[in-house]
Amino acid sequence: MKQIPIGVSNRHVHLTSEDLEKLFGEGYELLVAKELSQPGEFAAKETVTIKTEKAEIPKVRILGPIRKFTQVEISKTDARKLGVDAPIRASGNIDGTPGITLIGPKGSLKIEKGVIIAERHIHMTPQDAEKFQVKDGQYASVKVEGNRGLIFNQVLIRVKDTYALDMHIDTDEANSGNITTGDLGHLLQ
Repeated sequence: MKQIPIGVSNRHVHLTSEDLEKLFGEGYELLVAKELSQPGEFAAKETVTIKTEKAEIPKVRILGPIRKFTQVEISKTDARKLGVDAPIRASGNIDGTPGITLIGPKGSLKIEKGVIIAERHIHMTPQDAEKFQVKDGQYASVKVEGNRGLIFNQVLIRVKDTYALDMHIDTDEANSGNITTGDLGHLLQ
């Protein structure tokens, strides 16, 4: 059976170094709170508030390392609360997406684009892709067993040498299947 570990991704923010300095001060560097499943990535100790005219959500975790673009990843539930029409997108595909205000301890900024609901996806190495007989950019289905078992369709396959095998879903998707980080899914062909 082709098993894949599942990671549940809560709302979070990726920042450029310029935007990090606007929010936390000149020369500021993120502090590691916890390593994540993907090598070199981490949950930072720092959080920000994300805000729209309708609502705000405090203590949104920043993920590191620094990125080339600022991006806010939320769930559909968060989008409704904030009153923002966030599209489902692969990470990094932020053209034509809504903006939001970010508030840190030393300042705030309004990004003009970058708010998305992250497309569910599986990170894997080329060796994993060969084993699972899939290719980068392909979509697959993943079955999750349990008392609220379900099948996730349209799961994007992302292949890179530096990835570790892990399927990422958001909190809404996890809640629908009673899934927690570390549960396993089965890739369907």
